[in-house]
Order: sequence, then structure tokens, then C-alpha cells
Amino acid sequence: MNAVTPIASPVDEVLDFLIIGAGISGIGMAVHLTKECPGKRYAILDRRDQLGGTWDLFRYPGIRSDSDMHTLGFAFAPWKHERSIADGPSILEYLGEISDEYGLRPNMRFGLKVVSADWDSETARWTVVTEGKDGKQGRVMASFLYLGAGYYDYDDPYDANFPGRKDFKGQVIHPQFWPKDLDYTGKKVVVIGSGATAVTIVPSMANSGAAHVTMLQRTPTWMVSRPAKDRFANTLRKFLPEKVAYAITRAKNIFFQDLVFKRARTAPEKVKAFLEKQLQENLGPNYNKADFTPPYNPWEQRLCLVPDADFFEAIKAGKASVVTDQIEKFDKTGITLKSGEHLDADIIVTATGLKLAVAGKIAVSVDGKAVDFSKHYYYRNCMFSNVPNLAAVFGYLNASWTLRVDIIGDYLTRLLKQMDAIHAQAAVPVMPEGQEPEEDDIFDFSSGYIQRGKHMMPRNAASLPWRLNQDYRQDKQDMRQAPLDDGVLQFRRVRQPVEA
Repeated sequence: MNAVTPIASPVDEVLDFLIIGAGISGIGMAVHLTKECPGKRYAILDRRDQLGGTWDLFRYPGIRSDSDMHTLGFAFAPWKHERSIADGPSILEYLGEISDEYGLRPNMRFGLKVVSADWDSETARWTVVTEGKDGKQGRVMASFLYLGAGYYDYDDPYDANFPGRKDFKGQVIHPQFWPKDLDYTGKKVVVIGSGATAVTIVPSMANSGAAHVTMLQRTPTWMVSRPAKDRFANTLRKFLPEKVAYAITRAKNIFFQDLVFKRARTAPEKVKAFLEKQLQENLGPNYNKADFTPPYNPWEQRLCLVPDADFFEAIKAGKASVVTDQIEKFDKTGITLKSGEHLDADIIVTATGLKLAVAGKIAVSVDGKAVDFSKHYYYRNCMFSNVPNLAAVFGYLNASWTLRVDIIGDYLTRLLKQMDAIHAQAAVPVMPEGQEPEEDDIFDFSSGYIQRGKHMMPRNAASLPWRLNQDYRQDKQDMRQAPLDDGVLQFRRVRQPVEA
């Protein structure tokens, strides 16, 4: 569907703006550029063979959004399906339709891994080295670089290193590398993990032929069920124009998501009581408090969404079960637990989490000096202290990823137009040495992948602008209204402006 467009080494492509990643982040930025800066020459590079990013990578059974598509969808592109909790293929279709509507495909370059990016202060340009699947390298030069390749390692997921793994005679599968056409009909499956991936895989496999699926968890996760179809949204669409109905639903969902998160932080016991009551109603006599009560408060990790209570229905039907225990070792026929119990298995799925990766593992440098992002502060949710003309996306921990993409797109196009207006070639958030603000840990979620990767993440201050904030409504206002020339962001001219 999407032909590979290689950049032959050593031929250069010179651009105004270069986007890394053809998933949600990259496509969103490309649309903002197309709408607001139509004269800019840009390209989107992606190592995969088609667009979609995460939604093209993951192929495990039942893959779906972990938040509603009225907030995971873009502000400029209404979600038109009845189901607001969407499956992977529907999200890929949505991204493809947007790419066609805005004419993005000619700017996409597939099959190219970005190896390095170096900023040259003399020319105010990034030189980006790419590598094709044939090993050939190419170079792309761009005035501004946007990293939209996500936040986890595409090559190496987290490996929990379970002892005895080599002794197991069945199949061991990580969801990030799901085998094509895996036949699990009539087989006993153990899914290790308790997060969104596990809670998605378990009912899907249980309802499509597996003999039985057991979710083995060390600690439970807070779960909340909601209908996959948004009745409010679907009713509005009958009476209002599509865009109006979408905007109202989006605003409503953003408001309530923010309300629940803040309520969980200020009154955790009340939110716990609500979640426990819903769990009891969904599971009935199958409810076991120990299996569904985490040792942390709601929203210290993301709430695990269970659309249409499918996970609970699989348990009630006897097709699935939950075991809370720790692994002693794998053996020939399954898993021995520390309690002494044994779980027989033909297939073990290790849904044990992701491994964080900063900047898509690209070797980023400024004038040949490597950039260690853990020593730089975020600036206005997307740029970095003392790094010129570079932006990246790390979505919300407490809301939909795309909300951040949209406000960053608005901000960066406003910045680009300002740079053009004053004939500036570089924009640098300057933090003088020795004047670093007091740090604040915005990555205070207890999720394993966050804790394992915190040491490599950029730094955060207690307040804007040196912060990756976690309040969408505040961020939206700040990034639209705060002056670009705020005394921190410095504009530099490094060559004579080109005459029109």
C-alpha cells in the first residue's frame, strides 16, 4: 500500500522540517505543518514499511486503544466509528484516511532507520544519517527536527529473565513480536502480566479457541470497565454535524478524565471504593479481592480499561482465570510458582512490559558533542534546554497521547512562523549553566517501565516552562497564549535571510 522511498547515499535531501516516525505523533505534526505552514518542505522518515507506528507494529490478539478515540483521535479529524474503544486495524484505517485527506503520503519515506542527527551551529541545520534495509546510508539535512518515534524500544522489549525459560518445551511469546498465524486452538495459555496488554490478550484468546487462558500476575492492576460504544457520542451524531458532535464529546471526555485523575490523587479511598464496587458487580461470585486490589492507589499507574467488561466475562464463563503469585521457574510443562502451585501451559505470553527509549535511540549531537537528554530539561512540553531547533513528543501519562501531539503541533507551527517573520534560523531554550531550577519528578507513576527508564529521561522543574506537564487543559492554554519570546527562548540569526 505504501511503497518504500529510499534515500540513496550519498545524495542529500534538504528540508525545512524533518519528522521522525509515521505514527500518530508524526502524522499529527505533518497535518499541522500542511495546514499552517504550507510552504515548508518536509518529510517523514520511518523504519517500517508503512505508516501507523505502534499500531502497525503490534499484532497481538485483540489489540485496541487503551483510551477513547474521541481523545486519542486528533482534534482536526473526527472519529466516525460507533466504537469509541477501537481495535488496531480501525486506528490504522483512521491514520491512513488522514494521510490521504491531507496529501501526506508523497512526503513519507519508509524503510529508513535514523542512525544519528547532528546540529551544525554554523549553518543552523541538522544532518541526519539514515540506513536502509540494504545497509546503505544516506543523509538528510533539515532546519528543524521533530522526534515522533514514540517512547519505547522497538528492538528490545523488557526481558524479566525468568529462570528455566530454556527448559520449557512449548512456545514463549512476547506481544511485541507476535508470530503471524499463531495457532492456539485447544491450547493452555499463561499470560504473564497484569497491564493493558495482558488484559487485552486474555479475553481475545479465551474467546477464540484457546482451551483456557490464565493471567499470572505478581501484583494486580486497577481496572475500570466502560462500554466500547459511546452512547453519548453516537446520539449527538444523529442530531449535530459530525465535527460539532465530535468536539462536544471530546471536551466532555477530557473534562471527566481530568476530574477522575485529580479525584484519585486527592481522594484515593473514594475512587478505590467506586472501582471495587464496579469489579464486584462485573465479576459477581468470581470476585476475589486479593486478585483485584493493587498495593497502590488508583492512577499511581494508568487505570486498565476493560471495554464491555470482556475480561470479566471471560472469567465468569470459565474460559479465563487470574492467579496472583510469583514465579519460581519455568519447567518443561509450564510454570512453577513460589507458592508451590504449578500452571500447565502450551504457550506462555510474557506481557511483562516495555523498555523505554529516549529519542528513538538516535545518536543526537550538537556540533559533534553528544546530547545526554537526562542532563537537559524539558521546555514547554516538547523542546529541551540548550538544544536548538529540536522537538519531541512524550504523551500524557494520565490522558490520551494525542492530546499532547495536537498542542505541540499548534505551538511548533506558531514558532516556525515567528522565526520566518524575524528571519531567525535557530530557536534555543537557553538555560545558563549553574541556574538550573529545582527538579520535580513528574514520572512519579509506579509503573515498571517508567521506574526502569527514569534514569534516562529528561529533567523537569516544578513549573512551566521547564517541564513536561501532566495537565492537558493547563498546557493547552499555556502553549497557545504564552509569548514565544518569553525571555527563555532565544532566536538567532546565523546567516543572511534569503530574499523572497
